[in-house]
Parts: sequence; structure tokens; C-alpha cells
Amino acid sequence: MEMEAGCTSASSGGTQVHHHPPLQSRAFYKFTQQNLPACRPQLTPAWVIAIFLVTGVLFIPTGLVCLRASESVVEIVERYDVECVPETYRSNKVAYIKNSLITKKCDRLIKVQKHMKAPIYVYYELDNYYQNHRRYVKSRCDKQLLHGLEYKHTSSCKPEEYNGGLPIVPCGLVAWSLFNDSYTFVRETVEMKVNRKNIAWVSDQQHKFGRNVYPFNFQNGSLIGGGNLDPDVPLSEQEDLIVWMRTAALPKFRKLYGVIEEDLVADDSLEVHILNNYNTYSFGGKKKLILTTQNWLGGKNSFLGIACMVTGIICVFLAIAFALLHVKFPRPQGDPTLLYWNMKNNIS
Repeated sequence: MEMEAGCTSASSGGTQVHHHPPLQSRAFYKFTQQNLPACRPQLTPAWVIAIFLVTGVLFIPTGLVCLRASESVVEIVERYDVECVPETYRSNKVAYIKNSLITKKCDRLIKVQKHMKAPIYVYYELDNYYQNHRRYVKSRCDKQLLHGLEYKHTSSCKPEEYNGGLPIVPCGLVAWSLFNDSYTFVRETVEMKVNRKNIAWVSDQQHKFGRNVYPFNFQNGSLIGGGNLDPDVPLSEQEDLIVWMRTAALPKFRKLYGVIEEDLVADDSLEVHILNNYNTYSFGGKKKLILTTQNWLGGKNSFLGIACMVTGIICVFLAIAFALLHVKFPRPQGDPTLLYWNMKNNIS
């Protein structure tokens, strides 16, 4: 019988020729079909109890360490928005803050309870202030902050886009509402220096605010918002603005005002001269002055420690509960070799 060259013939009863794919194709097939070797842990009661118990044993001491670190931070909180309003205007605070003829100077006395090691961070805290409001957050132009008057597409800054027919730099409600209270600290008749440099993120200074962009037509006219800006200083060096422009996610927030680079001893008395300029009275906001130290965990915040302790206690409780249930109501364990994937592998 003649057979054509290059062809393979096989009868139904003869031997069949199988063409195996190359090794690389078979490996790819196993990967796409999820036939690769895998770890299939079987969570027996003993394993579950052990995992919960170890988690609890780890989390409870961690929470205690975090709580201790938080308690070691010395913090002074001074609310001044009510006390700095004259008695005659306590019933109408909005009239007080809007009247430019009334002095906004306010003196407060702060008592240092514990030794505060430098650096001491000075924050201002605002409450009931919704910087996360959608219209407020969108009322800005990041490209204008970087390129200045060269960038003219600033429609997102409305209603603070133009003033007197001229563009505003920086435009938008965020910059317009810049916080403008100021604080001066005096200890034993000597004014303490508050370093207001290096309070902003370096990445913001270098990449979001132009070195050759200067304030223009800002806070002019009849509609005045918050603080003013020095027109001779570029935006990249106006760090109080940079800190303010990083909007907060919650209605209660703190922003860094400056750093005191001197130690404060226990029982020290600080005279704080405040210029109470910022209007939080129109919307029922609160203003506080914060003096705080920091440690390896950051500032004073007990949330992490409490969260770790609660998680650890719950895990220990579940471990004990599962152990008691397993002792009282034991269940026979199945044979893992009878699982369908193990049987399939055995058959193949």
C-alpha cells in the first residue's frame, strides 16, 4: 500500500499518535487552569484556637505599649474663641468679629503642668469646619499654583476667580479662607521664638507651588476672606498657605502653626498674645491652640492602643469560647484524602 509522504495514517484499531505540547505550553496551561501546586490549609479547631490565642497575646501588649507611648506625650489644649470675645459681644459674636474698629487682641495665660522637651509643636485646631465640602474642595486651581498667571483656565476657582476684572493668584475659596489668627508666646517677659519654617511638606513646596509665582490681586476689594499674603514672597515659600491648602478630611482638624525650639519646664507660665481675627462664629465653629510634644509613635492619640487592646481581648475571648465548645461538643474530623481534589489527583 502506498502512502503519501508527510501523512500519518492510523486505523481505529491501530495505535494512535499523541502530539504532546511543548513543556512551556504545558506549564502555561497549568497556570491558566489553576492546576499548579497550592497550599490548602485545613483549619482544624486546634489551629483556629491557636491562631486566635496567639493574635490576642500579641495585640494586647502592643496596645499597652502604644497607650503608654501616647500618655507620655505632653499636650496643652487652650480654647480661646469664646474667652477672647468681650463681654458686651458674647451674645452677638458675629458682630464682634466683623467690626474692624474693635481690637482683636486677646491675652491668655497657660500653665505648663509637665516638662515639655523641645521641639514643641504649635497647632491650631478648628472644629465644625467642613474643609471636605465638595464645592469648597473644588474651588482651587493646582496648575495656577504652579504656573501663576501663565495658566488662564481657572474656571474651577469660582466664585474667587476674578476681582475687579483681574485674575486672582492664588484663586479659589480654599486660599481665600486662609487662617489668619496669630500667636505670640512670652515667658518671664521674654518672647519665645516660634519657627514657622519647614512646617509644610517638602513635596508640596517643590512640586505643587511655583517658585516664580507670586500672589496677585489677592484679598482686594470688598470681599475679604481670611489671611493676606506677602506679594513679594513666592508661593513656594509661604508655608502657612501650603499647610492650609492641604484640606482636611474631617470637620475637626489640626494644622501646624510653628515649632518652639526651647524646653518648657513644669510650672512655667506662658503669656499668649492672640490676634483673634478668624471668623468661626458665623457657622458655630470652635478654635483651639495646641502645644504638644512628640515621640516615636507621633502625637498624642490613644486610638491605636485602644484598638489593639480591644482586638486582642476579643481574640482571646473567642479562643477560650471555641476551646470550651470544642471540649463540650467535639466533632469528628473528616478524612482530607477523600476531598474531591485529592481523589482526583490520586486517580490521575
